[in-house]
Amino acid sequence: MSYDAWRAVMRRANAVLGTNWSMHDLRHTCALRMIRDDRLSLRDVQTVLGHAHLTTTQQYLCDDESVVLGRVHEHLARLGEPAPVAPARAADYAAEDMAILLGPFSGQAGGQR
Repeated sequence: MSYDAWRAVMRRANAVLGTNWSMHDLRHTCALRMIRDDRLSLRDVQTVLGHAHLTTTQQYLCDDESVVLGRVHEHLARLGEPAPVAPARAADYAAEDMAILLGPFSGQAGGQR
């Protein structure tokens, strides 16, 4: 379909629906849907959109608001969970053995050089 034909279709659709959509709106929506498809790489989307630079395509790498809010909710839920307990270091390791394994100063207080 030619550019002029698409414009005519968009004009008629906007008149019937009372909207103001453009061909660019459709392209933008298509790009967002392709970016969110795990089966397409960013390079695939770049090729389809005809972008010369990958950085132009990367502008579409924005998450849906509901996805962001979901991740924040999960983060806040994790804050309420008790922190995992680190396993205790075995006290029976000789300082000389630790120095061989981890380098000098590893057996000293603080473990810093």
